Amino acid sequence: MTAVTDLYPTRGAMEVATPRVDPVVWSDPGAPGPLQPSELSDFDRDGFLAIDELITPDEVAVYRAELDRLVADPDVRADERSIIESKSQDVRSVFEVHRISEVFANLVRDPRVVGRARQILGSDVYVHQSRINVKPGFGASGFYWHSDFETWHAEDGLPNMRTVSVSIALTENYDTNGGLMIMPGSHRTFLGCSGETPKDNYKKSLQMQDAGTPSDEALAGFADKHGIKLFTGKAGSATWFDCNCMHGSGDNITPYWRSNVFIVFNSVENTAVEPFAAPVPRPAFIGARDFTPVR
Repeated sequence: MTAVTDLYPTRGAMEVATPRVDPVVWSDPGAPGPLQPSELSDFDRDGFLAIDELITPDEVAVYRAELDRLVADPDVRADERSIIESKSQDVRSVFEVHRISEVFANLVRDPRVVGRARQILGSDVYVHQSRINVKPGFGASGFYWHSDFETWHAEDGLPNMRTVSVSIALTENYDTNGGLMIMPGSHRTFLGCSGETPKDNYKKSLQMQDAGTPSDEALAGFADKHGIKLFTGKAGSATWFDCNCMHGSGDNITPYWRSNVFIVFNSVENTAVEPFAAPVPRPAFIGARDFTPVR
Protein backbone atom coordinates (compact mmCIF):
# COMPACT_ATOMS: atom_id res chain seq x y z
CA MET A 1 0.00 0.00 0.00
CA THR A 2 1.30 3.46 -0.93
CA ALA A 3 2.13 5.59 2.07
CA VAL A 4 -0.09 8.65 2.55
CA THR A 5 1.54 11.90 3.64
CA ASP A 6 0.46 13.01 7.10
CA LEU A 7 -0.54 16.64 6.62
CA TYR A 8 -1.81 17.05 10.18
CA PRO A 9 0.49 15.51 12.83
CA THR A 10 -1.10 14.74 16.19
CA ARG A 11 -0.79 12.57 19.30
CA GLY A 12 2.93 13.27 19.61
CA ALA A 13 5.09 14.52 22.46
CA MET A 14 3.87 18.10 22.11
CA GLU A 15 0.73 19.97 21.13
CA VAL A 16 1.28 21.48 17.67
CA ALA A 17 -0.87 23.93 15.68
CA THR A 18 -0.80 23.41 11.90
CA PRO A 19 -2.41 25.79 9.39
CA ARG A 20 -5.11 24.14 7.31
CA VAL A 21 -3.98 23.30 3.77
CA ASP A 22 -7.28 21.85 2.52
CA PRO A 23 -10.22 23.83 1.11
CA VAL A 24 -13.31 24.27 3.27
CA VAL A 25 -15.79 24.33 0.37
CA TRP A 26 -14.63 21.94 -2.33
CA SER A 27 -17.13 22.80 -5.08
CA ASP A 28 -17.18 25.85 -7.33
CA PRO A 29 -19.16 28.82 -5.95
CA GLY A 30 -21.85 28.40 -8.61
CA ALA A 31 -22.19 24.63 -8.23
CA PRO A 32 -25.84 23.51 -8.28
CA GLY A 33 -27.41 22.43 -5.02
CA PRO A 34 -29.62 23.51 -2.11
CA LEU A 35 -27.08 26.02 -0.76
CA GLN A 36 -26.88 29.55 -2.12
CA PRO A 37 -23.45 31.07 -2.95
CA SER A 38 -23.77 33.37 0.08
CA GLU A 39 -24.37 30.36 2.35
CA LEU A 40 -21.32 28.59 0.96
CA SER A 41 -19.31 31.76 1.54
CA ASP A 42 -20.52 31.95 5.16
CA PHE A 43 -19.66 28.29 5.68
CA ASP A 44 -16.19 28.85 4.24
CA ARG A 45 -15.61 31.81 6.58
CA ASP A 46 -17.12 30.50 9.82
CA GLY A 47 -16.90 26.73 9.42
CA PHE A 48 -20.61 26.27 10.08
CA LEU A 49 -24.06 27.13 8.79
CA ALA A 50 -27.32 27.12 10.76
CA ILE A 51 -30.62 26.36 8.99
CA ASP A 52 -33.83 27.26 10.80
CA GLU A 53 -35.98 24.47 9.32
CA LEU A 54 -34.23 21.67 7.49
CA ILE A 55 -37.10 19.27 8.16
CA THR A 56 -40.75 20.05 8.88
CA PRO A 57 -42.58 19.64 12.22
CA ASP A 58 -44.43 16.60 10.85
CA GLU A 59 -41.12 15.02 9.89
CA VAL A 60 -39.65 15.83 13.27
CA ALA A 61 -42.48 13.86 14.88
CA VAL A 62 -41.63 10.82 12.75
CA TYR A 63 -37.91 10.93 13.57
CA ARG A 64 -38.50 11.65 17.24
CA ALA A 65 -40.87 8.66 17.50
CA GLU A 66 -38.22 6.48 15.87
CA LEU A 67 -35.58 7.74 18.30
CA ASP A 68 -37.88 6.93 21.23
CA ARG A 69 -38.55 3.47 19.78
CA LEU A 70 -34.86 2.69 19.37
CA VAL A 71 -33.91 3.88 22.85
CA ALA A 72 -36.68 1.75 24.40
CA ASP A 73 -35.75 -1.40 22.45
CA PRO A 74 -33.79 -3.79 24.72
CA ASP A 75 -32.03 -5.32 21.71
CA VAL A 76 -30.77 -1.90 20.65
CA ARG A 77 -29.67 -1.10 24.20
CA ALA A 78 -27.70 -4.35 24.34
CA ASP A 79 -26.05 -3.71 20.97
CA GLU A 80 -22.40 -2.60 21.05
CA ARG A 81 -23.42 0.38 18.93
CA SER A 82 -25.32 1.84 21.90
CA ILE A 83 -23.40 4.00 24.39
CA ILE A 84 -24.74 4.07 27.94
CA GLU A 85 -24.39 6.97 30.41
CA SER A 86 -22.09 5.81 33.20
CA LYS A 87 -24.05 7.52 35.99
CA SER A 88 -27.70 7.23 34.99
CA GLN A 89 -27.35 4.09 32.83
CA ASP A 90 -29.54 5.80 30.23
CA VAL A 91 -28.80 5.39 26.53
CA ARG A 92 -26.56 8.28 25.51
CA SER A 93 -26.06 7.55 21.79
CA VAL A 94 -26.84 4.90 19.20
CA PHE A 95 -24.28 4.65 16.40
CA GLU A 96 -24.72 3.51 12.80
CA VAL A 97 -28.36 4.47 13.13
CA HIS A 98 -28.83 4.64 9.36
CA ARG A 99 -28.11 0.89 9.23
CA ILE A 100 -30.24 0.02 12.25
CA SER A 101 -33.27 2.07 11.14
CA GLU A 102 -34.74 2.48 7.67
CA VAL A 103 -36.43 5.65 8.92
CA PHE A 104 -33.05 7.29 9.51
CA ALA A 105 -31.64 5.72 6.35
CA ASN A 106 -34.28 7.67 4.44
CA LEU A 107 -33.14 10.87 6.17
CA VAL A 108 -29.56 10.28 5.04
CA ARG A 109 -30.76 9.92 1.43
CA ASP A 110 -32.99 13.01 1.60
CA PRO A 111 -31.83 15.54 -1.06
CA ARG A 112 -32.08 18.35 1.49
CA VAL A 113 -29.46 16.51 3.53
CA VAL A 114 -27.13 14.65 1.19
CA GLY A 115 -27.46 17.37 -1.45
CA ARG A 116 -25.89 19.94 0.87
CA ALA A 117 -23.10 17.53 1.77
CA ARG A 118 -22.27 16.89 -1.88
CA GLN A 119 -22.28 20.62 -2.58
CA ILE A 120 -19.88 21.45 0.27
CA LEU A 121 -17.53 18.54 -0.44
CA GLY A 122 -17.66 18.77 -4.23
CA SER A 123 -18.15 15.06 -4.84
CA ASP A 124 -20.27 12.04 -4.09
CA VAL A 125 -20.28 11.21 -0.40
CA TYR A 126 -20.66 8.25 1.92
CA VAL A 127 -21.61 8.10 5.60
CA HIS A 128 -18.50 8.00 7.75
CA GLN A 129 -20.58 7.98 10.94
CA SER A 130 -24.18 8.37 12.03
CA ARG A 131 -25.79 8.39 15.44
CA ILE A 132 -28.69 9.63 17.50
CA ASN A 133 -27.79 11.56 20.63
CA VAL A 134 -30.43 11.38 23.34
CA LYS A 135 -29.15 13.78 26.03
CA PRO A 136 -32.10 13.54 28.45
CA GLY A 137 -32.62 16.12 31.18
CA PHE A 138 -31.39 16.17 34.76
CA GLY A 139 -27.75 15.39 34.26
CA ALA A 140 -26.90 14.07 30.79
CA SER A 141 -23.21 14.75 30.30
CA GLY A 142 -21.77 16.93 27.57
CA PHE A 143 -18.94 16.53 25.08
CA TYR A 144 -15.70 18.35 25.89
CA TRP A 145 -14.02 20.70 23.40
CA HIS A 146 -12.48 18.88 20.46
CA SER A 147 -12.01 18.79 16.72
CA ASP A 148 -13.70 15.77 15.14
CA PHE A 149 -11.08 15.64 12.42
CA GLU A 150 -8.33 15.20 15.01
CA THR A 151 -9.95 11.93 16.06
CA TRP A 152 -11.01 10.85 12.57
CA HIS A 153 -7.48 11.50 11.27
CA ALA A 154 -5.66 9.94 14.22
CA GLU A 155 -7.91 6.93 14.85
CA ASP A 156 -9.91 6.35 11.64
CA GLY A 157 -7.33 7.34 9.01
CA LEU A 158 -9.12 10.13 7.14
CA PRO A 159 -6.29 11.84 5.22
CA ASN A 160 -7.81 15.23 4.43
CA MET A 161 -10.35 17.71 5.79
CA ARG A 162 -13.05 16.78 3.28
CA THR A 163 -15.74 15.79 5.73
CA VAL A 164 -18.84 17.62 6.95
CA SER A 165 -21.31 16.97 9.76
CA VAL A 166 -24.93 17.89 10.24
CA SER A 167 -26.72 17.93 13.58
CA ILE A 168 -30.50 17.98 13.17
CA ALA A 169 -32.47 18.92 16.27
CA LEU A 170 -35.30 16.58 17.22
CA THR A 171 -36.12 18.61 20.34
CA GLU A 172 -35.82 22.34 20.92
CA ASN A 173 -32.31 23.61 21.57
CA TYR A 174 -32.49 26.19 24.35
CA ASP A 175 -29.57 28.22 25.60
CA THR A 176 -29.73 26.21 28.82
CA ASN A 177 -30.00 22.51 27.88
CA GLY A 178 -26.48 21.68 26.76
CA GLY A 179 -26.48 23.00 23.21
CA LEU A 180 -23.72 22.80 20.62
CA MET A 181 -20.97 25.43 20.89
CA ILE A 182 -18.50 26.19 18.09
CA MET A 183 -15.56 28.58 17.85
CA PRO A 184 -16.13 30.40 14.53
CA GLY A 185 -13.08 30.31 12.27
CA SER A 186 -11.30 27.66 14.35
CA HIS A 187 -11.55 25.27 11.39
CA ARG A 188 -8.63 27.12 9.75
CA THR A 189 -6.10 25.75 12.28
CA PHE A 190 -5.49 22.09 13.08
CA LEU A 191 -4.53 21.55 16.70
CA GLY A 192 -2.49 18.39 17.01
CA CYS A 193 -2.85 17.08 20.54
CA SER A 194 -0.16 15.56 22.75
CA GLY A 195 -0.09 12.04 24.12
CA GLU A 196 -0.33 8.60 22.56
CA THR A 197 -3.63 6.91 21.74
CA PRO A 198 -4.44 4.19 24.28
CA LYS A 199 -5.52 0.76 23.06
CA ASP A 200 -9.31 0.58 22.50
CA ASN A 201 -9.49 4.30 23.24
CA TYR A 202 -12.92 4.53 21.61
CA LYS A 203 -14.53 2.59 24.48
CA LYS A 204 -13.68 5.44 26.85
CA SER A 205 -13.75 8.41 24.47
CA LEU A 206 -17.38 7.86 23.41
CA GLN A 207 -18.40 8.53 27.02
CA MET A 208 -15.73 11.05 28.00
CA GLN A 209 -13.05 12.46 25.71
CA ASP A 210 -9.46 12.08 26.95
CA ALA A 211 -6.93 11.37 24.19
CA GLY A 212 -7.24 14.06 21.55
CA THR A 213 -8.29 16.71 24.07
CA PRO A 214 -6.68 20.15 23.63
CA SER A 215 -4.90 21.82 26.53
CA ASP A 216 -6.61 24.53 28.57
CA GLU A 217 -4.04 27.02 27.30
CA ALA A 218 -4.74 26.21 23.65
CA LEU A 219 -8.50 26.34 24.16
CA ALA A 220 -8.25 29.69 25.90
CA GLY A 221 -6.19 31.02 22.99
CA PHE A 222 -8.71 29.73 20.44
CA ALA A 223 -11.63 31.19 22.40
CA ASP A 224 -9.93 34.58 22.73
CA LYS A 225 -9.22 34.65 18.99
CA HIS A 226 -12.46 33.21 17.63
CA GLY A 227 -15.14 33.60 20.30
CA ILE A 228 -17.82 31.02 21.00
CA LYS A 229 -21.16 30.61 19.22
CA LEU A 230 -23.98 28.74 20.99
CA PHE A 231 -26.64 27.21 18.75
CA THR A 232 -30.30 27.35 19.69
CA GLY A 233 -33.35 26.58 17.60
CA LYS A 234 -36.60 24.77 17.18
CA ALA A 235 -36.87 21.06 16.50
CA GLY A 236 -36.18 20.57 12.81
CA SER A 237 -33.40 23.15 12.71
CA ALA A 238 -29.93 22.00 11.72
CA THR A 239 -26.30 22.99 12.10
CA TRP A 240 -23.82 22.04 9.38
CA PHE A 241 -20.20 22.25 10.47
CA ASP A 242 -16.76 21.53 9.12
CA CYS A 243 -14.84 18.54 10.45
CA ASN A 244 -12.10 20.70 11.98
CA CYS A 245 -14.28 23.11 13.98
CA MET A 246 -13.40 23.30 17.64
CA HIS A 247 -16.69 22.47 19.32
CA GLY A 248 -18.31 20.94 22.38
CA SER A 249 -21.43 20.98 24.52
CA GLY A 250 -22.22 21.29 28.19
CA ASP A 251 -24.13 19.01 30.55
CA ASN A 252 -27.91 19.14 30.46
CA ILE A 253 -29.14 19.75 34.00
CA THR A 254 -32.52 21.13 32.87
CA PRO A 255 -35.69 18.99 32.63
CA TYR A 256 -35.71 19.46 28.84
CA TRP A 257 -34.25 16.80 26.58
CA ARG A 258 -31.85 17.83 23.83
CA SER A 259 -31.98 15.06 21.27
CA ASN A 260 -30.57 15.16 17.77
CA VAL A 261 -29.55 13.00 14.84
CA PHE A 262 -25.95 13.45 13.78
CA ILE A 263 -24.68 12.46 10.33
CA VAL A 264 -21.09 12.68 9.08
CA PHE A 265 -20.56 12.72 5.33
CA ASN A 266 -17.11 12.09 3.87
CA SER A 267 -16.03 12.53 0.26
CA VAL A 268 -15.57 9.34 -1.75
CA GLU A 269 -12.26 10.93 -2.76
CA ASN A 270 -11.08 11.01 0.89
CA THR A 271 -11.61 7.42 1.97
CA ALA A 272 -9.99 6.13 5.13
CA VAL A 273 -6.50 4.63 5.15
CA GLU A 274 -4.58 3.25 8.11
CA PRO A 275 -4.87 5.42 11.25
CA PHE A 276 -2.27 8.16 11.50
CA ALA A 277 -1.89 7.96 15.28
CA ALA A 278 -3.51 4.77 16.60
CA PRO A 279 -2.51 1.10 16.55
CA VAL A 280 -5.67 -0.07 14.74
CA PRO A 281 -8.77 1.58 13.25
CA ARG A 282 -11.83 2.05 15.41
CA PRO A 283 -14.75 -0.31 14.76
CA ALA A 284 -16.58 0.28 11.48
CA PHE A 285 -19.79 1.35 13.24
CA ILE A 286 -17.87 4.41 14.50
CA GLY A 287 -15.63 5.06 11.49
CA ALA A 288 -16.95 3.41 8.33
CA ARG A 289 -14.77 1.23 6.12
CA ASP A 290 -17.58 0.82 3.56
CA PHE A 291 -17.25 3.73 1.13
CA THR A 292 -20.38 3.12 -0.93
CA PRO A 293 -21.80 6.47 -2.07
CA VAL A 294 -25.19 7.56 -0.74
CA ARG A 295 -27.85 7.16 -3.43
